[in-house]
Amino acid sequence: MALLEARKISKQFGGLAAVRDVDLEVEKTTITSLIGPNGAGKTTFFNMVSGFYKPTSGRLRFDGKDIGGLRPNRATALGLGRTFQNIRLFGNMTALENVLVGMNCRLKSSWLGALLRTPSVMREEANARGRSRELLDYVGLNGKGETLARNLPYGLQRRLEIARALATVPKLLLLDEPTAGMNPQETVDAMELIKRLRDELGITILLIEHDMKVVMSISDLIIVLDYGAKIAEGTPEQVRADPKVIEAYLGKGIATGRIRRTRRPAVSGTGSVNDGTA
Repeated sequence: MALLEARKISKQFGGLAAVRDVDLEVEKTTITSLIGPNGAGKTTFFNMVSGFYKPTSGRLRFDGKDIGGLRPNRATALGLGRTFQNIRLFGNMTALENVLVGMNCRLKSSWLGALLRTPSVMREEANARGRSRELLDYVGLNGKGETLARNLPYGLQRRLEIARALATVPKLLLLDEPTAGMNPQETVDAMELIKRLRDELGITILLIEHDMKVVMSISDLIIVLDYGAKIAEGTPEQVRADPKVIEAYLGKGIATGRIRRTRRPAVSGTGSVNDGTA
């Protein structure tokens, strides 16, 4: 059974259809990539899955439960973790504190226990700190726990976002452009980390990514959106050869392996240009 199912999912913003009747399934312990030009509806779809947007129509199911319109905190509690296209760390908090924030949804202490500093609360806090350090080590941030998030290099900030998402104990991890802005070596390292999350931790991955080298290298399944609609789905080999995908997104360079990022501004119903986050 698929971990995530979307059936005829649509999202309207006034007269603009950001996502139109999308059907997709994400199988357990797979890496699925959602690709398409800017404005294709990828991040809008992520926002519906993670509870930031309520679908206009259609049905979303996660692990057998309906989640359409579920609040973000409830989606997180069910096992949906995510990172963001634009890094959203708490810059004036340490790396360790950022991970502890992610772990908060799994802590059981009451406000009264926290106020009284009971032994059970102290034990839980100590365990949370220990687990947070383990997660920092796992993503390659060993020794950085006391560093302010804003002082970390860009690539390590991306890794910290993943550590914070892992602290929520996700079954499905949504990664929104996890290699954006990285240099070639950082990109290779990020690819290895994403594969480890699937292979070692058994976490299912759904990612948005514009770097086609990354997509073709790590994906079990690729789903392609264009103007809010799904135009193709398949293995990297199938998508690479699909004429509709080549025309809409990949370009002729795909045939020779010269794959480059395509940026296309989206025009809203009012004629203004979207910044591409949808």
